[in-house]
Amino acid sequence: MRFITESEMPSTKSHYVYMLLCADNTLYTGYTTEIPRRYKMHNDGKAAKYTRCRLPVALVYYEEGESRSWGLKREEAIKRLSRKQKDALWQNLRLGS
Repeated sequence: MRFITESEMPSTKSHYVYMLLCADNTLYTGYTTEIPRRYKMHNDGKAAKYTRCRLPVALVYYEEGESRSWGLKREEAIKRLSRKQKDALWQNLRLGS
């Protein structure tokens, strides 16, 4: 299993949907315009309530889109996937890299 390191995270502002693997092996999906900033907030316990008690978290997946509207819709679509489908999404991306 390979995680996305901080040096591999996009440094530009844009619209991103991302998945974090939490310490309890659950997945968290969110939307942001700056992945490194949001990732740090999660690991500092200053982001989503869900991740605060599941630290540390690791970035396993992200997608870039064209707008906030796209991001919020894509976030909701990913959240509706089964765990098996979410695992396939992020593991296939990393295998193809």
